Amino acid sequence: MNLSNKQKQYLKSEAHHLKPIVMIGANGFTEGVLAEIDHALNFHELIKIKVSAEDRETKKLICDAIIRETKALPVQLVGSNFTIFRPSEDKKITLPKS
Repeated sequence: MNLSNKQKQYLKSEAHHLKPIVMIGANGFTEGVLAEIDHALNFHELIKIKVSAEDRETKKLICDAIIRETKALPVQLVGSNFTIFRPSEDKKITLPKS
């Protein structure tokens, strides 16, 4: 599933008021962090993650690994905040039509 620009804009507006739920710091991207992200996606569908990495490349690699492991869709990466979306069975967020 890919998000259209209209759907991404909608999710960005929904995520604007959200605070980061998961913070990735000095210990990096571990199994515990992955489990917490997966749990948060199941519950919220749309979450922000704070990635505190020294350089842009490391941050990008961590974000790519999160997307690959959780099968979530990237919405936005601004500074150290990374927003992702994965629809759950409950469909808490209704996306606009493409």
